[in-house]
Amino acid sequence: MDIEQLSRLRSGDEEAFVMLVARYQRSMLRLARSMVSSDAVAEEVVQDTWLGVVRGIDRFEGRSSFKTWLFSILVNRARSAGSAEHPNTPIEALHAVDPSRFDAQGQWADPLERWSEDSEDRLDAGALTPILNSALDDLPPRQRQVVVLRDVEGLTNAETCSALSISSGNQRILLHRGRSRLRGMLEAKMGED
Repeated sequence: MDIEQLSRLRSGDEEAFVMLVARYQRSMLRLARSMVSSDAVAEEVVQDTWLGVVRGIDRFEGRSSFKTWLFSILVNRARSAGSAEHPNTPIEALHAVDPSRFDAQGQWADPLERWSEDSEDRLDAGALTPILNSALDDLPPRQRQVVVLRDVEGLTNAETCSALSISSGNQRILLHRGRSRLRGMLEAKMGED
């Protein structure tokens, strides 16, 4: 679908651009928001990304998916916009989870139970959305970016690495730490209720 839209966009078809914006705008805002400190800056980053797409569409060679290319542009724009906004994260903020939470094989000592597929569980999950969004906002920026790309946007390991210009090993560590922190924050919040 993107290939057809890109071909039309290269030909100057405004409707193709509108369709691409409709398809990716929310995802882009979500990712940009995870990288900068305000909604206004995130919106500027997304606008600047779309300008970059329009200006650079002829240079897109298709070596990656359009979504990966788009998110790579966005990440670069957000980093430029947010470089002064996020001071360096202290190293102690990067620690993942208390090692006692894992068994001798490195698995969770107390694994999460899978939700059954009934509607009550889905409603309960929907109630967790504000808590999860808040917890995502509290993650260190790099962990948040990886979690958003992998778990919210559904990018693969390779696509995430390409979009963020990080190694596969770094992506796995950031994803594990981000998910672990989210789990801890959710457990703490749910324990308060």
